[in-house]
Amino acid sequence: MFSNRVNELDLLERAYKSDRAEFLVVYGRRRTGKTTLLHEFCKDKPHVYWTATLSSEALLLKDFTRAIWQAAESERTDPGFVYESWDRAFEALTEYPSETRRVIVIDEFPYLVGTNPGVSTVLQKSWDEFLHRRNHVLILCGSHIGMMEKEVLEYRAPLYGRRTGQLLLQPLPVHSSRDFFPRYSAEDQIRAFAVLGGIPAYLQQFDDRKPILENIERHILDRNSFLYLEPQFLLREELRDPRNYFAILQVIAHGRTRPNQIAQSIGETGSLVSRYLVVLQELHFVERRVPITEKRPEKSRKGTYRLSDPFLRFWFRFVAPSMHTLDVGDTGYVLKNVKSELPTYIGPVFEDICRDWVRERGARGELPFTPERVGAWWVKDQEIDVVAYQKDTALMGECKWSKTPVGLNILEELKRKAGTLAHDARWKEIHLALFSRSGFTPELLEVAKQGEILLIGPEELLA
Repeated sequence: MFSNRVNELDLLERAYKSDRAEFLVVYGRRRTGKTTLLHEFCKDKPHVYWTATLSSEALLLKDFTRAIWQAAESERTDPGFVYESWDRAFEALTEYPSETRRVIVIDEFPYLVGTNPGVSTVLQKSWDEFLHRRNHVLILCGSHIGMMEKEVLEYRAPLYGRRTGQLLLQPLPVHSSRDFFPRYSAEDQIRAFAVLGGIPAYLQQFDDRKPILENIERHILDRNSFLYLEPQFLLREELRDPRNYFAILQVIAHGRTRPNQIAQSIGETGSLVSRYLVVLQELHFVERRVPITEKRPEKSRKGTYRLSDPFLRFWFRFVAPSMHTLDVGDTGYVLKNVKSELPTYIGPVFEDICRDWVRERGARGELPFTPERVGAWWVKDQEIDVVAYQKDTALMGECKWSKTPVGLNILEELKRKAGTLAHDARWKEIHLALFSRSGFTPELLEVAKQGEILLIGPEELLA
């Protein structure tokens, strides 16, 4: 299923319509839909699309030769020869008529580099000598984020400075849940997203003709399901020895979010844990959060860590600790635990969704101001879920994933905390917002009519 990649397609189309050779890098976590995006982009254009695999160099060169031949010859599928080297194969890409704009995609580029570490240097030389003079759009694509950065994006990479653009493909936004689960209510669409995140391959696993819990049992807790061991495969793909990284992700998922807490929990030194956390951030598995009012976030001692992806959060919270039970096929016990804790688990994901809503609406000019930063604020026992500001103007909001409608008491509490923060931050103009799973009381709706407060429910969040 192809969904919600309008901006990404637009970027690729602009490159295709430019008047120069283009060298693009498309990368991101596995399963985000990179290949689907590129096939959609290439479908109506002359192109060579080749995917590297875990194979020998000789077989990869043979397969690449065939891909080039098949793009040029409509009748014969087997060229009957193999280019003698990668230099010659890349040179063959220039043998099309120069007036024809062609897209050349090398997918899973890290697999090719793993077979021949010198291929990046060969491609760099080919680009410098002749490919950049041709009427081509060359796209390197890969899921191994670390290797894509090492071989293409970093300063010391062989291909550094050659790219004309890059696209880090992010997970889909929450409103994509409507495309995947049209039969679900808005609440259940948010629940499904809170469990699966925005990874298209994960979203495709659930069946919206079945309840959420039944989908969780069948497609996550079942030891034979696609998602059951997915995080282990992700870690093994990116890391040589994933054991300590696995342990860190598990303790963070269970609320040990400060570096010293993590180090104590896994029995390692703080300096070693800090290095692990840097790697996990580079891989987009973990993110560091600080209160939004911190002047120098990178230096703040208030930083906490959390798993970036909702599915990883769910898996490390519910699946990883119970694998000894699930491995023998006993899903019922774990499912009871999921059922009782799911509302509490969804709460922080719901806050993320609300912050994303503010960020998106602000960028579109649909708020009273365009936020410079969007995040959360906390000190000791006080917290505001959503804070967005620009100079001396701010929006502050509370998010409630509860069964009961939000009432005036929540508004008054928000006003109290917002007043304290606004005074400390010297913000002069304040806007308030409440986000609720279960709607709002009649009294609060009356207040909202006076323009004092912005009220947002599931339908608005998914619009």
